[in-house]
Amino acid sequence: MLILLLLIMAMLVSPYLLIPFFAFFALLALLLPFQFTVNSLFHIFTIPGQIYKIATNRVLRMNHALEHATVNILESRYGYKNLAGYAENNGFYIIGANNIFQVEQAAREGLALLKRGEKDLAIHRKCGTSISMVNFISSLAFIFLILVTGHFNIMNVLLAVLFANLLGPLLGRFVQRYFTTSADVSEMEIVTSYYAPGQMWNTPGKIFVKTSWIPYL
Repeated sequence: MLILLLLIMAMLVSPYLLIPFFAFFALLALLLPFQFTVNSLFHIFTIPGQIYKIATNRVLRMNHALEHATVNILESRYGYKNLAGYAENNGFYIIGANNIFQVEQAAREGLALLKRGEKDLAIHRKCGTSISMVNFISSLAFIFLILVTGHFNIMNVLLAVLFANLLGPLLGRFVQRYFTTSADVSEMEIVTSYYAPGQMWNTPGKIFVKTSWIPYL
């Protein structure tokens, strides 16, 4: 609102004051498609490999599922907002929580619920997989629009982003469920949890939940 008011005042005083403003946006409109093209090519060639790497690692997929279950429980039960996390082969990190006892309790409850068949807990709407799918779809859509229309402009960027944000979350949930998480955690157990090195007691930071996987013989 303030920016709009300043623009109106500048137009009334002297239209020439708006020349640098319009020149900046004109330059941005020219450069954005180039940057988007570079990013699109990067995403097209790297994201499938990242998904494949996770999909072929069963232990990582199980820890990823348990990380999501833990975050879902922390958010619904304790009211946490903007939590993050990522999985490793020997456990997973929860970032943004300040109570290690709540994190471990949520992890143990999440594990028990997953073992009982509540597979939806393994899916989280803000997972990096969903973000990757949005980027991947927008990249494919942008390259497709360039090839079909022959136009290299900001309109194709906007159409690609709009299409990706409509379809990306749905595809992200599908890829999470079948490729980057595994709700079959019957052979997994929680060992312990601890603050990551450098974290202060009871302050928002990074907490690691260590797991073990012993496949049945």
